[in-house]
This record gives sequence, structure tokens and C-alpha cells, in this order.
Amino acid sequence: MADEDGSETECLQDIFTDPWRPPTPEATFARYVRYRDENDSKDSSSEEVAVRLVGSHPLWGHYLWNASVAVAEYLESHRDLVRGRFVLELGAGGGLPGIVSAQIGAKKVVLTDYPDQELIDNLTYNVDHNVSPADRTNIDIQGYIWGHKVQGLLAALPSTRDGWRAFDLIILSDLVFNHSQHDALLRTCELSLTPLSGQPCEPPSSQPAPCVLVFYTHHRPHLAHRDLDFFTKARSQGWICEEIVTRKFPPMFPDDPGDEEVRATVHGWRLVRGTSKVETAAA
Repeated sequence: MADEDGSETECLQDIFTDPWRPPTPEATFARYVRYRDENDSKDSSSEEVAVRLVGSHPLWGHYLWNASVAVAEYLESHRDLVRGRFVLELGAGGGLPGIVSAQIGAKKVVLTDYPDQELIDNLTYNVDHNVSPADRTNIDIQGYIWGHKVQGLLAALPSTRDGWRAFDLIILSDLVFNHSQHDALLRTCELSLTPLSGQPCEPPSSQPAPCVLVFYTHHRPHLAHRDLDFFTKARSQGWICEEIVTRKFPPMFPDDPGDEEVRATVHGWRLVRGTSKVETAAA
């Protein structure tokens, strides 16, 4: 650009230049093949779940974790945990376990992740493209920060149980590596799984007790003891903790340091309420 006298001047784009950034990676897809039993209607659900994953995200939403696949497969082989019941998934990422729960007969599924629009939009996409229109109304998607108040989560449930709302199953898939969030995760589970004060606490005898499924891998073997602190804290708060699954997968990150056998193993635990140290009124 030249002034009227012919001297050169700088353009605005020469003055205010943004640092170069690589383009955001495109979304990817991972496919989970459904197990179908004799009670599945051919029209009720698809043969597979195509999970769209955000191209990149600082909260690790761009991976389909081995633990997520292990939870989905566990639910398909233990459908009494899900059918006709209320399911909450925390830190859902692509939402595979929650989507499978809806496909195999959950009465209501609430999928949550950090309230980042990209993550919530991606969850919505996966639900819309994998759940039949008839079942879509049974799924609610929310942004939620662990440890915060749970009224919004419980409000998504129909009030059909003598006026109280609570979840029968809570899913935590590969979350316990967030060591600083153990207390927050346990608090949300306590407030969401336990019935409101003054209501009956015992589930019908014909159904499994309300529980939390915690599936994870020790991605950093040298910090495995920190992962396991989650269960130490849970027991101190009255939870009964039992390991129910051990499965081998190809390691998520083959080049990472540490024992590959450890990094390839998914552990699954079931937590059932014992005595509570958290006041439900705090919800």
C-alpha cells in the first residue's frame, strides 16, 4: 500500500498477525459391533455403533477408550443392570456405554461431559445417529462438572417412584486417572445414586442393587497406586467395592513408557452403597 505521496505504508494484516496454528484435526469415527441376543428386535437397534470422536481436545474426548468398550460389552452381557432402569454416564466422551444402554432397554439415560460446546455437540451427534427415534426421547444430554449440585441430573428423570428420583446405574469409564477429581466423582455418585432423604432405600428384590461401574486402565503404571486411591476413598465413605472384570486390549498408547501388560489391561469394579458420610441434603 502507498500513500498519496508514494511512500509505502503497512497494511493492518501486517501489524496484527496471528501466530500460525495447525488446522484442527478432522473428526474420526470408531465402530463398536453390537452383541444381539434373542430378545433384540431387528428393528430396535443397529448392528453397530459408529462413535464420532472430536478431532482433538484437551479433555481427551478424541479417543474411544478401551474401558468404554469394556463397559459396553459388560452391559450387553448383564442387561438386567440396564433394562427399565435409570442410567447416568459421567465424562461420557463419545457416549458409547450410554448409547448401548439406550439400545438395550434403559428407561432413561443421562449422558454428561464437561460443559464444552464441542463435546456436547459431538455427544448429541452420536446419539442422533445411533439411537432410534423411538428411543431418542429416553436420552438426555447435559454439560456437568463433577462434584457440583445434581438437581439438573435428577430432574431429567421421570418422577415415577413415590415422588423421588435417583439413578440405578452410574458409569465411570476411564476417569480415575484424574486423581484430583476423585472426591468430586464420589460426591456426584453419592448424591445421584442415593434416594432423596425420607424415601425407601431398598430396591425391588427382583432387580440388582443400584451401583456404580468404574472401568479404567493404569495408563501410567508408575501412578497405579494413585488410581487405586479412588477405591480407598470410596471405602472410607462407606462404599462396598468389588473388582468384577479384568480384560486385555491392545494398549491405547503403544509408545508410552511403563509395563505394556499393565497399560493393556482394563479393570472393572462395581461399587454398591453401604453407609453414607455425605449428606443428601447437600444436593
